[in-house]
Amino acid sequence: MKLESLIQYMDAYLGVPSHPDYPNALNGLQVDGGRERVTRIAAAVDASKAAIDAAVASGADLLLVHHGLFWDGLKPLTGRRMRRVRPLVEHGLSLYSAHLPLDSHAEVGNCVLMARALGVEPEARFALHEGTPIGWWGRLAQPLDPQALGRRMVAALGQEGVSGGPLTYGGDARGVHIIAGGPARIERVGVVTGSGASFVAEAVDLDLDALVTGEGAHHNHFDATELGINLFLGGHYASETFGVKALAAHVADRFSLEWLFLDLPTGL
Repeated sequence: MKLESLIQYMDAYLGVPSHPDYPNALNGLQVDGGRERVTRIAAAVDASKAAIDAAVASGADLLLVHHGLFWDGLKPLTGRRMRRVRPLVEHGLSLYSAHLPLDSHAEVGNCVLMARALGVEPEARFALHEGTPIGWWGRLAQPLDPQALGRRMVAALGQEGVSGGPLTYGGDARGVHIIAGGPARIERVGVVTGSGASFVAEAVDLDLDALVTGEGAHHNHFDATELGINLFLGGHYASETFGVKALAAHVADRFSLEWLFLDLPTGL
């Protein structure tokens, strides 16, 4: 598959040109490694040095990531940044990043896939960024209590346990933390992967029983308990493994390519 044609397909499929995002996301092809054709794709959540080195070692021609190279802004190609870019160029490995376009996508998006992994059938969109919805909300087939939904998240995210609950302090960075500020029976659930706890108020306005996301700020504990909603934190990394795997599988199947996922969890 020609790299140029593959990039054009992914840009159109994900709606990259028209999708709003943070300025430093720089969605799309971030580094052209120089190879004209692609036979093997590697996928990772982050464009870290470890992910790039692993992709090089795997013999991949293209690395798909959710978090790209340029979150720290405009900086020279020296030091740490050059240590990431050099192996891409030296080994002909191209880098493609998709941030909010991948979170929000209706087929291979992090949010819709995590919702389905939890048994939530997506019904409608919410969690707007510059007027474009990122998250999905829907209903469970049957109501669950917070601990039961937490255990379902552990299974879906490959985590190690559930912590938290009413009047409970603490949490496990490798597990699912529950801030049980809402009803004891959960049916209507919103999902915004990554750092989605800022959408607590919008979820409450939609009369949702729970908001599922990756991570939150300290004040989100009080947002949830005082506004009356259950907030589930499953880890930023864990909540955003769905999309890059699904995108890689989609394009690999469509264009008869090989693909692999590089699992490099941060514990956060």
